[in-house]
Amino acid sequence: MPLLFSQKIETQLGRMWITASHRGVCLAEFAGTQRIERESRDLERLFQARTELGENEHTAQAAQELTAYFRGERQMFTVALDTPGTDFQRQVWAALRNIPYGTTSHYQALAATIGKPAAVRAVAAANGANRVAILIPCHRVIGKHGALTGYGGGLPRKAWLLSHERGGRKHSLPDWFATLQEHL
Repeated sequence: MPLLFSQKIETQLGRMWITASHRGVCLAEFAGTQRIERESRDLERLFQARTELGENEHTAQAAQELTAYFRGERQMFTVALDTPGTDFQRQVWAALRNIPYGTTSHYQALAATIGKPAAVRAVAAANGANRVAILIPCHRVIGKHGALTGYGGGLPRKAWLLSHERGGRKHSLPDWFATLQEHL
């Protein structure tokens, strides 16, 4: 049976799990989210694989690149990705990767970018189905009029990531977030 390797890294926003197949990273998710267990089970089913704690070349590279990102030393990622999804989802995820560091977009603009201007809701659903946080920067999608919209890692993390990318000096999270991290 094929293996997926999963390792954790510590970030300013809490622990992240990185999982990769032999072809690339298929999961980068914050610990403590409701999504992570479901996404991990889905990947095992899709790859017909089991997950083991450990690293491979892709988890190790992703860990290095994400650590550099959080230190403010990296803006682009080169680690290989292996993201199972529909053709439409992969098209949206590719468009997400083209949103420049430090900028934002919105669902309507993404729909237009991929040549499907009427598919705004489908683009939003594909954005929400992204299993590879930060490496596929779904956090850069905000509401059309500038409001923060949903984020699988939570809106405080999304706000921090956007501030971080814009060179914000204040990278703080609410007190309740620090308390939550102590229990993860």
